Amino acid sequence: MTDRHAGQGRDALTYRGAGVDLDAAEAVVGRIAREAARARRAEVVGGLGGFAGFFRWEGQVLLAATCDGVGTKLAVALECDALEAIGRDLVAMNVNDLLVHGAEPLFFLDYVAVERLDAERVARVVRGMADACREVGCALLGGETAAMPGLLPPGGMELAGFAVGWVAADRLVDGRRVQPGDAILGLPASGPHSNGFSLIRQVVAAAGARWDDPLPGTGRTLAEAALVPTRIYAAAVRRLLAEFDVRAMAHITGGGLPGNVPRTLPEGCRAVIHWGRWAVPPLFRWIQRRGPVAWGEMARVFNLGIGFTVVVPQAQAPAAARAAAAVLGEEVPVIGRIAAGPRGVTFDPPPGADPVAGG
Repeated sequence: MTDRHAGQGRDALTYRGAGVDLDAAEAVVGRIAREAARARRAEVVGGLGGFAGFFRWEGQVLLAATCDGVGTKLAVALECDALEAIGRDLVAMNVNDLLVHGAEPLFFLDYVAVERLDAERVARVVRGMADACREVGCALLGGETAAMPGLLPPGGMELAGFAVGWVAADRLVDGRRVQPGDAILGLPASGPHSNGFSLIRQVVAAAGARWDDPLPGTGRTLAEAALVPTRIYAAAVRRLLAEFDVRAMAHITGGGLPGNVPRTLPEGCRAVIHWGRWAVPPLFRWIQRRGPVAWGEMARVFNLGIGFTVVVPQAQAPAAARAAAAVLGEEVPVIGRIAAGPRGVTFDPPPGADPVAGG
């Protein structure tokens, strides 16, 4: 995958150059899986690699659990005083991972670490969490707040979240029924969500930009475009599960479409993503040009406007897309199909080749 703009003025920027090595992250998962296997119980269903872990609770009831944070988006949120928004992000990143497998979120817990306790700042973060939990219909069950002077910098904060849900074993969405010919719906993202911010921050710094600079053609600043909270897909997923044969889903987080769609595909099935079926949002085009960042790297790091994918039979795709669009209030495109081949993702054409989507 080549980039028309890379090499014009300065070398293209990369996620690895910003301090995040996706290849190393994949290697770490393998080592973690070996260690986790030593602490397994008979009730554990499946292994690592999915979007949630599963524990057989009683009969056909599976408990589903997730754990996530908001990454270095938190640094931008602290700088721009977007505390409620980042609390909402924390819930969304966890709940969306439960939804991937058809699980109904039950409760959420948080861990908030601060350099020094400031009741108002912590309360604002938790307010955002509570608003998100109300939207989903899950309980904010509790959490932990820790003061860590000497470990965190002055004014520093770190967040982690934990969500638990349930799903009947015979309703678990795990991709086993996916087959060549199925269609892939792309549910639109609200922004970069909570991924890729190490690279975003590097691009902003390298371009000599400020967070309050306008993002051309949008009427918003860079900060306003970047800090839009992660979209929560609960209502759309519930409707799709109720009305259609949903065979697989994916939450498009770190790793983009190539790193997340294959996580719930069976062996012998490959996702073919049709680049140009949706418009890449202006913030991503700005990042790509101002970095510059190669389009192949962009696709590997960011959601590029698609925050969640759903695989359904081809015959159901048009109606499913209309149903999801009615819930989300914007178009839901059919962005690809399932083909026979090694598990993974192919872009057709490659990212950046289409002037409509590539900008």
